[in-house]
Amino acid sequence: MNEHAARAWCTSYRAAWVLPVSAPPIRNGAVVVEGGRVAWVGGAGEEPARFGARPVELGDAILGPGLVNAHSHLDLHALRGLLDGLPFFEWIRAIVAARAFLSPDDLATSARAGVLEGLLSGITTFADTAPTGASFDALCGLGARGIAFLEAFGPDPAGAQAALKRTRALVAGVRARETALVRAGVSPHAPYSVSGALYAALAGYARSEGLPLATHVAESEAESSFVRDGAGPFAEMLRRRAIETDTRATSPVALIERSGALGRNALLIHCVRCDARDIGVIAHSGAAVATCPFSNRYFGHGTAPVADFLAAGVRVGIGTDSMASNKAMHLLAEASAAGFSGMEAQWAAASLGGALALGLDREVGSLDPGKAADLAALASPGAGASAVLPAGAGPGAVLVTVAGVERVRDGQFIGDSSTVTAQLESAVGRLSEWRTRNRAVD
Repeated sequence: MNEHAARAWCTSYRAAWVLPVSAPPIRNGAVVVEGGRVAWVGGAGEEPARFGARPVELGDAILGPGLVNAHSHLDLHALRGLLDGLPFFEWIRAIVAARAFLSPDDLATSARAGVLEGLLSGITTFADTAPTGASFDALCGLGARGIAFLEAFGPDPAGAQAALKRTRALVAGVRARETALVRAGVSPHAPYSVSGALYAALAGYARSEGLPLATHVAESEAESSFVRDGAGPFAEMLRRRAIETDTRATSPVALIERSGALGRNALLIHCVRCDARDIGVIAHSGAAVATCPFSNRYFGHGTAPVADFLAAGVRVGIGTDSMASNKAMHLLAEASAAGFSGMEAQWAAASLGGALALGLDREVGSLDPGKAADLAALASPGAGASAVLPAGAGPGAVLVTVAGVERVRDGQFIGDSSTVTAQLESAVGRLSEWRTRNRAVD
């Protein structure tokens, strides 16, 4: 690259506040981006002359590292508001039916719409779980960063090897298309939908292949009753299917510990119903936790003991879960709901916290020279870097870059989003009609 080209690729983004996360906030700060990486952070107007950086003024905005959504279901984006009011077990059944109703094109559209909303909210990295490659394709196609965890299901221990074979084939197909920004992982869905034998098989597969693993665990009382007592709606459903399960333990966390699924590559989603022993087991294993406060409130599941996890040294990321159990992708509001107070702490939890949980902290999560230039500038709420965002009312992004490439500028996605919007409206319309026809079975 010649000097002229190098300088054209060097930009100084200036904002009223810069939140490096790894250092104190900077009033009237600047972030120099060169070659897709953070090159320098400091005061606006103080950029070293050697960069020859082109200044971009973001005005009264707060500029920080791109936010990291530690748990999402992008392919369910079209279901926002359509399943409200259902008990958790019935909601799960409705999700399965909706996925069967939606075409592959619908799922792809839904995932793209989810990535778009995330980018426009300042999210640059997603840890997404889905049973198809729709989210992987959406992340790649729209220039976001992430891990696409391919979901596996199979509550019958007798079918564990067949389920493992299916999952290996699905993951292999996606891994063949991995990029510098998006990679694949594996996700045994949950204790009520995955046998102990399948958990063990998938855990061994993930370790042998160097794959990250994610699983929903300790989310609800229905799940705990199923694992602990073999009772409740999940147990009744499996008995009706004549499935003898091997998923009995003192707690859901104890179950996945026994199966060998705990380890530093594991991301444990929700972890609402964890006692002191569970927290100790998770901490000892090196596993991380993704907490989704608004989704947990949606179902009335309770609140994850985030402070206790952090005190025990557990890495904790913030997630939005799916829009089928949430209203918006506002990670800073989620961080506030998780107990983080003040803009600086919320941004740190929603960026570096997620990066640590996903093992991506060497690349993203803070504005350190040498890290990838994943940036998000959000409209200032008007009270400087100490402001607390109201729950569910986070500001939109003024600017978003991923690896130095601008994806959002002046609050608009750079590229054609109208097609996705129109296709999403069509899918939502058909889903609404489907829900009306099938509401009687809820």
